[in-house]
Amino acid sequence: MTRDYNALTDDAFRAEVRAFFEAEYPPHLRYILRRARWDEMKAWWDILYQKGWVAPVWPVERGGMGLDASKMLIYMEEMERHGVVRPPDQGITHIGPIIMRFGTEAQKEFYLPRALSGEHIWCQGYSEPNSGSDLASLRTSAVLDGDDYVINGQKIWTSLAQDATHCYVLTRTNPDTKKRQEGISLFLVDFKTPGITLRPIVNLAGHAEFCQVYYDNVRVPKQNLVGELHMGWSVAKALLSFERLAIGSPRRPAYALQRLEKVASARGLFADQGFLDRYTALKLDIEDLGSLYGRFVEQVKGGESLGADVSMLKIWSMDAWQRLTELLMEVSAEEGVLDGIRDFGGVDVDVLTSFYVSRPGTIYGGSNEIQRNIMSRYVLKLPM
Repeated sequence: MTRDYNALTDDAFRAEVRAFFEAEYPPHLRYILRRARWDEMKAWWDILYQKGWVAPVWPVERGGMGLDASKMLIYMEEMERHGVVRPPDQGITHIGPIIMRFGTEAQKEFYLPRALSGEHIWCQGYSEPNSGSDLASLRTSAVLDGDDYVINGQKIWTSLAQDATHCYVLTRTNPDTKKRQEGISLFLVDFKTPGITLRPIVNLAGHAEFCQVYYDNVRVPKQNLVGELHMGWSVAKALLSFERLAIGSPRRPAYALQRLEKVASARGLFADQGFLDRYTALKLDIEDLGSLYGRFVEQVKGGESLGADVSMLKIWSMDAWQRLTELLMEVSAEEGVLDGIRDFGGVDVDVLTSFYVSRPGTIYGGSNEIQRNIMSRYVLKLPM
């Protein structure tokens, strides 16, 4: 029988989540400062799946926990407190909700259970070498040939594609349109399909976090089209809203705040009024971010579409994350520019990697400059 976690008091739910994480989460994976790889996280995923906790916000009838906003924030707070890292979960946070909203019944029945179980691991095929924030200029093509679409082109900055079994790929299906946003379609692609080549990209911190993905006459069945043909821009925008919701969570800045607190305590900085003022402002910023995040979570749970204002989350979260890692490096002094884990009076903190991994945060998921343009145009209605 499926439990109604929302019927629990907040204290009871927090106690249950905390006890579960402390008892079951692998200790060696706490607070790691990089994207977790699937081979590391599979055992943890299986534990979550068996408990029914893989998809906290998915509706109960689809195998999720159905958490409301307050319970979801508690769940995230306990993840942050215990250092539970995010697994390769785009099947849950990104393409799963899109299939629920735009997919056919056959797609829902086939893909959603496999995303939950971890049989399918998803990545995102959006950005191209000349189409990043200007995504509507993409050139990867999909041409109908019999019962298949044939995809040709290149994607880049595909996070953890080397661990994925499937990719949701944005393509141009009609090149003869007046507006670039027209004539775009989204396809679900199995990475076992012939013609796909992956090349990992090493990031500033030395991790192979991204890949280039080449599509050479890749044949995808017609039934793998998500939504209507040539109407993929609407699907893509909805998916980007879910992505910005995930990126905009308070998780990353909260982790950075914890590291800052450790270093500041070891160095006696909480007695310094100048530091305390900066620290307090950042901590309050994260508290406000958490409240706003909860509002958007409640919209998703209620079946509402996320509007352009969700861009606030992405801007807020990534800016706060960078400011925190900059302050962390500043208060760490000479230790802050040295690679690896450093000892601060018996407390181990990796300062430089924290700084490195926050650098691209204002770029991925749509650069913060683009998000500000979206806010200006579609939320504030300012003249362009």
